Parts: sequence; structure tokens; C-alpha cells
Amino acid sequence: MTHHLTPRPAPRPRVFCAIVPPHILTRLSESSNPAHAEAARRTLAADAAHRSARIAVATRTATADSHAGAAADADAGSDTSADSPQRTIYDAQHRTVLPGKKVRGEGDAASKDASVNRAYAGLGATYDLYHKVFGRRSIDGAGMPLPASVHYDRKYDNAFWDGERMVFGDGDGDLFLDFTIPVDVIGHELSHGFTQHTANLAYYGQSGALNESVSDVFGSLVKQYALGQTAADADWLIGEGLLGPAVDKGVALRSMKAPGTAYDDDVLGKDPQPATMDHYVRTGSDNGGVHVNSGIPNHAFYLLATELGGSAWERAGRIWYDVMTGGTLSEDATFAEFARATVASARSLFGDGGAENEAVLKAWSTVGVPTS
Repeated sequence: MTHHLTPRPAPRPRVFCAIVPPHILTRLSESSNPAHAEAARRTLAADAAHRSARIAVATRTATADSHAGAAADADAGSDTSADSPQRTIYDAQHRTVLPGKKVRGEGDAASKDASVNRAYAGLGATYDLYHKVFGRRSIDGAGMPLPASVHYDRKYDNAFWDGERMVFGDGDGDLFLDFTIPVDVIGHELSHGFTQHTANLAYYGQSGALNESVSDVFGSLVKQYALGQTAADADWLIGEGLLGPAVDKGVALRSMKAPGTAYDDDVLGKDPQPATMDHYVRTGSDNGGVHVNSGIPNHAFYLLATELGGSAWERAGRIWYDVMTGGTLSEDATFAEFARATVASARSLFGDGGAENEAVLKAWSTVGVPTS
């Protein structure tokens, strides 16, 4: 496939993408526990405000986006020509005005604040995957600086990518812990920026579920690469270590290995993700179920990676990266269109008779997505 490392022209307005799905927060907002309900309502209100702000942003070229990001962090002395991350961490000081106070720049000594250091390390781990494995200079392919703000608001139960930066809440300490803890959460949110600057998948319906799934895929790969894990070693969980002591029966926000099993808890409810098209959820909420139906392509990637074995980023990840940067996907891509693109990519990268091609076909067939 032909690669285009420069962004597509005239992208859609940037969208607000958060790690905790709205269906979880909505359920929590109706909790009989006043503290849980208040934290969820505050988070939902903040998220709604950010979504409105994103919709109001006029469409700009991705090149302009990159320049704006560089200008926003000029005080950090960022050198966008360097083949290294250009990180700047801010402290929002429990306010909602971004970015906050600069507390650590690229190359600065570690902070006394653990959240600052985890954010800094997670941005670096994400940069490393894209650069060392795929040869990509930051998430936009052109050395984009990576700013992030920690300690956003009070008892804010989310982390998000707003089109320019990562923002982390501290969690409420009961339902959710600090959102800088799981490195795959950081990789997930930054990978929305990768999608923004490549295939630019529309954030609704199946294309929106693909958008979320791609972030889960690369978020999981960030974690696996940082830990040196093989596909067999990995837990394939998104957000493991994030759930607080009030959650008795839950291990993460999502499971790529077994969608629908990440939690089944009196507080959070039951994980609604389907693993196959037989249980595809048709809904008008959450932009057409983008956080729910992402379980289907997630599971396809897991099946492919574990079938091939070894390091998931070497072959399965290469195929997904090739599709995202190849310039063949429509912004409104369906699961079937994406699946066909992965088949074409596997053939292009590894040949018609390769094990990769057969494994891709098998993975999509198992989850019920046609490839022809």
C-alpha cells in the first residue's frame, strides 16, 4: 500500500474523545451513593462542555493543527525537527482552564508529583512505539509536540484527547484512580491524534467504533512494547489498574481478548461490548455506540495477533498501521471496508501465500465481518 505520512487535507473538526464510556458515567450519575453520583455528574457536565467546544471549532487543515500545537508549547523550546518526543506537562491545579501551569518540559528532572512523572513517561512510551516500530515522528508524522495537563478539575473521572493535548483527571479515589496510572490509557488517547492525522475516521457508527478500536489497539501495543510482552504474554485489557476500591467485580474498562467481560459489577453494571457481529448493538447513544461496538474489531485484532504469535506490533500492528496510513480508507469506513483493507495490506506486506493473510481472513470471519 502507498503510504502518506502527511495528513489528509481539510479534515473534519476535531472531536473530543474520552476513555471512560458515557454509558458507565450515566449509570453512575444515577447511583444511590451521593458521592458516586456527584462525581459522575461533574464528569458528564465537563465532558459535554468539551464536546460542544470541539463542535464549535472551525475545520482547519491538519498542517495548521500541527503548527498551532507547536505554537502552544513554544515556551517549552520544542524542536519539531528532532527525532525525539517533545513533551510538556502542565498542572491544571484542579481547575478546568487549560493547559494550566507548566511543571515539566522535555529533558527536565523528574517532578515530586507522581502524576506528572507518569504522564511524562506515558507520552514517551507512546512516542517510542510510533517512532521506533513504525518510523513515525510523533502522532502526526511531523514531530508534533506532545503536551498534557494533569490534575484536571476535582474528582474528574476521565481522561481525554481534545485534538491538541491529553488531559488527565485524578479520579474520585473510590470508583476510579488517577488516570495517569495505566500507560495504555495514555496510548489510547494519543492514538486518537494518530487517527485524526491519518484516516480521520468519522466519530459515529461503525467508523466511530473503528476510531475507538484503533486507539485500543495502539494503546495496548504501547503497553506491550513498553513491557516487552509477546501477544501471548499480554493481558489485552484497556485500563487495567484504573478501577478503584468501590468496584468489586471488574478488572478494566474493556477486554480485547474477551469483550463483554471487563466488569460485571453492582456499581458499574455489566460490560456491554459484543465480540462478534451476532451481538452488534444498534443504539442512538454514544454516537451510535462507538465505545460498545469497538469490541468487534478489537477482538479481530486480538485473534490475529495471537494467531500470528510473537510481538503483536511486528505483524498484526504493522497491518493496522499500514491501513491507517495507506490513504485507502473512507472517513465513513464500515467494519467490512476496514476488514478488506487489512486483507489487502497483509497481501501487500507479506505476500499472498503468507500466514498473515490467512490469519487476517480467519480473524474477521470469526467475528462475523465479511472480507469480500
